[in-house]
Formats: sequence, structure tokens, C-alpha cells
Amino acid sequence: MRIVDMAGEGSVGPADAAIVLGAAIDGNRPSAVFEARIAHGIALFRRGAVRRIVFTGGATGRGAAAESEVARAYALARGVPRQVILIETVSRTTHQNLVEARRIARKERIEAMLIVTDPLHMRRALRMASDLGLRAEGAPTPFSRYRSWSTKAPFLLRKTFFYNFYLLTGH
Repeated sequence: MRIVDMAGEGSVGPADAAIVLGAAIDGNRPSAVFEARIAHGIALFRRGAVRRIVFTGGATGRGAAAESEVARAYALARGVPRQVILIETVSRTTHQNLVEARRIARKERIEAMLIVTDPLHMRRALRMASDLGLRAEGAPTPFSRYRSWSTKAPFLLRKTFFYNFYLLTGH
């Protein structure tokens, strides 16, 4: 199964930017899944694999913070310089995350990118990035909260469904 096969593959750069795909937040705190993505984007920056970090994800409710704003605050609290962080605050899906990342990339002249997301989400994200004309490689988080097959199986089924849905619909 290519989704599982691709889950272990990843690039370590160099690239112009890491595109950290949004995920759920709880108030002003990232979910465990999102925190892993943010932390990996920060690690790539600290290792010199990327020069910039683009956090994606909008607000999921009225008056709520945008996922990308929560990610930026998390990164700033951990010493990432403000000038290397870019955000977008309107996207709500993976496809929208990547459309907005493309908009930022064009504006900031970012060419080579590393997509940061969960290992089992990587195949779909990279396919979307390719379809959008982005020059991107995958940099999956080195760990996942989905460790046992009892937790991986439902997540994998969900990602397989959404990957095939994307292939059929383009969304």
C-alpha cells in the first residue's frame, strides 16, 4: 500500500521553506498531532534544512484563533525568529493549506519546499502539492500518535478514503 510505504520516506532538505500543514487546536494550544508537525518544522529550521517556516491553517469557528497563529506563537515561544515565520489564516482543508502555501511561496519567492505532516497523510499531501505545481518533497514527522495497528488502522482507512476521494474529485 503506497500510503504506508511513503509514510517512512522523507527529505531532510535543503529547501527554501518548510510548509507545516494545519491540524486541530484546543483553544490556544496545538493538538498532539499539530504539535508534532510544528516541532518537526522547527527542528528542520534549527538543523539548517530550511530557511523559512510557513504555518498553515485558519480558524475553525467564530472568534477562534487560526491554527497558523497558534503554531506561530508556539514557535516564537521556542526561540524561532519572527522574521523566518510566515502564516496564512484562511485555509481549512489540506488542499486549501497548499493553495495558500503556494500563494505565499509565489509572493516570497520560495521555490523548493518540504511538506511537514503526519507520515500517513504524506502521500495525499504530496500529490496535491504536485498537482498545484509546487516543487515539494515530504518531511513527515518522525513519530506519530498512531503507533499500534489498533490506532493506525482507522487513521489509515480515513487517509485512504480521502486520498481516493481527492483522485476522483480533485478536492
